Amino acid sequence: MTVSIIRFGGSNCDRDAERALADLGVDAEIVWHEDGLPEDTTGVMLPGGFSYGDYLRAGAMAARSPIMQEVRAAAEDGVPVLGVCNGAQVGSESTLTEGAFTTNRSARFQCEHVYLRVENADTPWTAAYEEGEVIEIPIAHGEGRFEITDDRLETLREEDRVLFRYCDADGEVTEAANPNGSKDNVAGILGEDEHVAVLMPHPERATLSDVGGTDGRGVLRGFSSN
Repeated sequence: MTVSIIRFGGSNCDRDAERALADLGVDAEIVWHEDGLPEDTTGVMLPGGFSYGDYLRAGAMAARSPIMQEVRAAAEDGVPVLGVCNGAQVGSESTLTEGAFTTNRSARFQCEHVYLRVENADTPWTAAYEEGEVIEIPIAHGEGRFEITDDRLETLREEDRVLFRYCDADGEVTEAANPNGSKDNVAGILGEDEHVAVLMPHPERATLSDVGGTDGRGVLRGFSSN
């Protein structure tokens, strides 16, 4: 399997993602967006950063890069796609997933460790965890607040497409545990199919025991189980 990590102007977590995947034994390569998807692509990761300086809206300009048409086509063919932080914003702007990510409630950039509760463990991205398990993964964003209409949120719940919700260390989903004001404390969701997912926290920054912990490894293992 070769995971293509899409680099846009302003991406800054592509190398972190490449290293984290390599540590898990997943073959990955960084692909410049203007070069298009390589023919041997069997997975796609949209990494974090500040593509195009977050002009217009975070992820809006990268979502209109021609390569995203290829990514959407690949997703329709069953290729696993994971968007992280800015990649989640690109994913939502590209209609790979529903909802939108907008300015944090604090109106400030926030970089800290947060707790997430696993809401659905029956997906490739969460199969390494137990439902209800609490994991700790860092965030680093200024526009991470998830917004969606009430009726679409209800659909996500009914279809079990909410992957993670912000919680406290005991797994309680509370307003105090919500770092950015995301609706219903949502931190990550699935697209229409389980092989497409986006999340705001950075699993690639939580794969080494001496640097950020290892709780994020299970998310990235989704590329191996898809």
